[in-house]
Amino acid sequence: MTAQVDRRARMDLILVRDGPTCAWCGLDVSGRVPATTDHLVPRVKGGPSWLENEVAACRRCNRLRGHTSPADWLAECERLGWTPDTARVVRVLDSLDTAIAHRGGARRARAYLDAQRRRLAKRLGGPAE
Repeated sequence: MTAQVDRRARMDLILVRDGPTCAWCGLDVSGRVPATTDHLVPRVKGGPSWLENEVAACRRCNRLRGHTSPADWLAECERLGWTPDTARVVRVLDSLDTAIAHRGGARRARAYLDAQRRRLAKRLGGPAE
């Protein structure tokens, strides 16, 4: 089992993993605009504070998204004319699914995660798992 790291260390790992941009609007979060950690499966839905459940987001996107689901927020970002990184969101959700299967726990998050993965697969024309 992997030891969990603190929020700042997770953010550093997220930026290395995904690059220094907001997952939702594409804004560079390495300079004047600081990055925040955004839980794809919100904590109120049982989402863990694990690297596998977090993406970098600018403060505006993190605040505006609130507890909106990833599938709904991606659609809203596109409606607003932004360029969300859908592939990143799908990749991180898939990673969370794998982490939950390996580590266990996050029981409340599983149904929400499964529903989001199905919705995104359907939206992207892939096979719904």
